[in-house]
Amino acid sequence: MTSLQIGLIIGGVVLVVGVLIYNWVQERRVRRRVAAASRKKQHGDGPAPGPGGGARVEPTLAATAGDGDARRASSLAPGTVGANAAGPIPEDDDEADDWVPPVDFAPEQRADAPAAPAAGTAPPPAAAPASAAALAAAAGDRLPQPDPDIECVITLQPVRPVAAGALAAGMHARVGKPLRWFGRAGAGAPWQLLKSDTAGEWGELVACLLLADRAGAATRPLIDRFIRLVTEQASALPAAFVAPDPEAEVARAEALDRMCADLDVQIGLTVLKTGPATIAGTRLRGVAEAAGFRLTDSGRFEWVQDDAGAVLYTLQNYRTEPFTADSLRLSSTPGVVFILDVPRVADPVRVFDQMKLAAKRMTQTLDAALVDDNRRPLDDAALAAIRQQVHATAAALKAIRIEPGSPRALALFGG
Repeated sequence: MTSLQIGLIIGGVVLVVGVLIYNWVQERRVRRRVAAASRKKQHGDGPAPGPGGGARVEPTLAATAGDGDARRASSLAPGTVGANAAGPIPEDDDEADDWVPPVDFAPEQRADAPAAPAAGTAPPPAAAPASAAALAAAAGDRLPQPDPDIECVITLQPVRPVAAGALAAGMHARVGKPLRWFGRAGAGAPWQLLKSDTAGEWGELVACLLLADRAGAATRPLIDRFIRLVTEQASALPAAFVAPDPEAEVARAEALDRMCADLDVQIGLTVLKTGPATIAGTRLRGVAEAAGFRLTDSGRFEWVQDDAGAVLYTLQNYRTEPFTADSLRLSSTPGVVFILDVPRVADPVRVFDQMKLAAKRMTQTLDAALVDDNRRPLDDAALAAIRQQVHATAAALKAIRIEPGSPRALALFGG
């Protein structure tokens, strides 16, 4: 064995070990950040308000930086877990401890987990029966419900029960963020999402405005507009209500947006032809559809889960032009990009494994290379590091009660 071969072997071993150590350090940093947020809640600290959003960028494998009005949808590189408007996650331990999610999102003990009684004391009385709403939630019921953790919620008490049609003006209003109306027959009854044609009469109503999404946090003018809309609607019914503090709601929105920006992660795996070679559009469409993708009006291919109808990952043009039936028939492209939107899919690690295999198969079929955004080849070690970061991001989302792929995640990471 020559000295060159020995040197290459040693270099490869050092590279693999370095990637594993770097990956471990980054995962530890994410867990330390979540633990710090939990400690802050226990000490009574509130969220620190701040501006939301840098300009959203297209998914790649290298983190980018920029300024703008919308939340940045960050990409994921080995050892990187998101990037928010104010910059990357702090490297310094003291700086990391300053990052605090909204109090309602900090990890907490389950309400149904009884604490051990102190020595010499009588056991606590049996808990009262759970409400119908709590039982439905425990059973995994996914009916839409008001979500005060991520929405500005205003409760209205009509003088007499009203039909959903009486809220038509409020339901069709556009205030700049998603707006939902719920009604229930009375206190303790389950909430029902209202449409203008929903049957029945409702003795209690709530208006819910989403506080943050990928377009950024709800601003003071937007909150004022929402409160004004509810005031007008309450006057028309008539109904009593208590308006929230606009400044407090803006602070909540900005804190929520910062927290989500930290974990707004998308993965891109690029299948690229080498040199001047390109992939004929007709050939690409045939390969994509054989792999289970379908072309959509959004200008990309989507891989849809049959049983749930959820989009697991997408395939888009390496160039900026969207895919259409005509463009695929008449042109070619140097490559395609597989995209995984981590917060928007259930079980992101499993979906990443599925997408990785699909990308590798397409790479072989099209005689192309699997690369990152800088056209560097992605080997198994790099893919394993990315997989571990997907796992860390999913764990961090769950720790702050944003289950990937849930209605809450779809709301916060939409727009």
